[in-house]
Amino acid sequence: MQVTPGFPVYYGGSETEVHFYFRGPYLVRRVVIWYTSAMDYVKIPCEKINTRIIAIDLDDTLLCENLSISDYTVSVLQRAAAAGIYITMCSGRTDNAILPYLRRLDLAGTEQGRYIIAQNGASVSDLHSRREIYARTVVPDLLVQAYRIALRRGMYSEVYDASTIYVPEDNEWTQIDVKLSGLKMQVTAGFESFLQKGHPKMVIPGNPEQILALQSELQEQIGDKCVIFTSKPYFLEILPYRCGKGEALEWLADRLGIPREQTMAFGDSMNDESMIRYAAHSTAMINGLEQIQQLARYVTEYTNNEDGVARFVEKYVLPEEK
Repeated sequence: MQVTPGFPVYYGGSETEVHFYFRGPYLVRRVVIWYTSAMDYVKIPCEKINTRIIAIDLDDTLLCENLSISDYTVSVLQRAAAAGIYITMCSGRTDNAILPYLRRLDLAGTEQGRYIIAQNGASVSDLHSRREIYARTVVPDLLVQAYRIALRRGMYSEVYDASTIYVPEDNEWTQIDVKLSGLKMQVTAGFESFLQKGHPKMVIPGNPEQILALQSELQEQIGDKCVIFTSKPYFLEILPYRCGKGEALEWLADRLGIPREQTMAFGDSMNDESMIRYAAHSTAMINGLEQIQQLARYVTEYTNNEDGVARFVEKYVLPEEK
């Protein structure tokens, strides 16, 4: 089918509605973008989305700022799972820091809730078999190099397992991570030797100015051998080369026999970039970074504090209730 992209523009008050037509592998879809006089925008689909898996970031996406999930969001995602859609938590958190939210959704015992993507895509676990089915680790020598560079700047590094944050010494930034994640902290002697065991990721916390300077140096020194990004302004993360949420989602979708055009993802920050790039129905939070909103196919109409994910899924994914 030959399709010419069209851009009919309708003026009304101070708003302009622009229809963009995108040609995918099998069909043509339309997205509406509303531009206000302030040039803010919301990208929304014009028809129901056909998806079989929804990967959802947690912090600042699914979770409210008080780290809660509303009853309304629980209800909507349970309806999506009942419709046969995989609901996959996809977070920088470890398994144990994700599980309380999956239990809140009451989906862990279902086929549609059995998988979680943890540590920003370095790990995928099957909760039914209680095992990790996909795992990546950073080259140990890179972790040591990053640790030394950070230490020269007076910054401390962290690595994780499912339940614990390991640090060379206690510090205020790790205490913030403990509070956010719910994990315990363990001060580890001989930290460089401990790093040689290999770990899925490293986090270096600090004030945003320090983080930007450190990120620049690390990119120059080891950026061609690993993935480096900020998940929050005060968290710099180091992942294995060519590793991320998008790569993990692609691997899981392939394992489940789900084609790319039936994948969907919600995110807000730079650690979501790879899955926003991969998912056919990528959706950025309206409270998310502008770069992620520009990159995503859609943008939610409501923030994480307003059940933005659930409102979008109910309106554009779930069938109309009879």
